[in-house]
Amino acid sequence: MSAVEIRPVTRADEADWRRLWTGYLTYYESAVSEEVYQTSFARLLGDDPQDYHGRLAIRDGVPVGLVHYIFHRHMWKVENVTYLQDLYVDPSVRGTGAGRALIRAVYDHGDRTGCPSVYWTTQDFNATARRLYDDIGELTPFIKYQRPAVKPV
Repeated sequence: MSAVEIRPVTRADEADWRRLWTGYLTYYESAVSEEVYQTSFARLLGDDPQDYHGRLAIRDGVPVGLVHYIFHRHMWKVENVTYLQDLYVDPSVRGTGAGRALIRAVYDHGDRTGCPSVYWTTQDFNATARRLYDDIGELTPFIKYQRPAVKPV
């Protein structure tokens, strides 16, 4: 198996990106509408620095993983911070370094753009990913809360 290459998502990657992101959503027992697929992909291709960024992991010419992240302001810092929202590697290549390479690519992009602080969340049951995260990141004591679903009027 060859080394993994990390590169930005391009317009030509839409089918592979959809396949990988669908795998990610399926893992978390989620789904999104076609409108969300289209809007999210367009944002990955946009040139607004506040839009999402996307990278693909390529092995032997085939996209095998993805990462989505965004730079945003932080009230406790002058510089922006980086939120790594989605990370997914095809199960057939897990453990080969693709996930680590994707996270490192986010770290590198943050460093180059003055946003070296990178954070992400995962579900507590995601033991496989947490082994990588424990090695490449630092577990924080924060617990996530969110607004309950808003009921239609």
